[in-house]
Amino acid sequence: MKLQENEFAPYYANYIIKSLLHTDILEGLKKQQDAVVSFFTSLPSDKLEYQYQTGKWTPKDILLHLNDAERIFAYRALRISRNDQTPLSGFEEDDYVPFGNANVRSIENLIDEYVSIRNATITLFKNFSEEDLMRIGIASNASVSVRAIGYIILGHELHHMSVIKERYL
Repeated sequence: MKLQENEFAPYYANYIIKSLLHTDILEGLKKQQDAVVSFFTSLPSDKLEYQYQTGKWTPKDILLHLNDAERIFAYRALRISRNDQTPLSGFEEDDYVPFGNANVRSIENLIDEYVSIRNATITLFKNFSEEDLMRIGIASNASVSVRAIGYIILGHELHHMSVIKERYL
């Protein structure tokens, strides 16, 4: 079933479009997990802390950001699926990354964290009913459905993986 415009903010449209390559959220989450782990384990060590421009994130920073964002998106999906009508605040990603200390952590540690978070997200989405997936709440001052959050997680990750491939390698 096609996502409706009232299920996500225009800001997320690019992520949604990218993620619709995966028609099934669970299948997409599983495939992406394997691809991301393989990608980051294959990166040469000199690229892990590389910045293509001063002030830009490193690939390790990006992986940390993916971890943080997925946690937040999954939390939103959980609350909305449980019919919590409390508007959920946004977050400023640029404020999070410096405090995550990604570049003093090993890539193995960041990947382990990623796998743990992704497995939890897969389990969460596996247990949503069709009704849960269609439920709409408010996050970052905009309407969003639980299923749109699943596609946003997928598209957000695809976006950042493309950035790494285009600008860092």
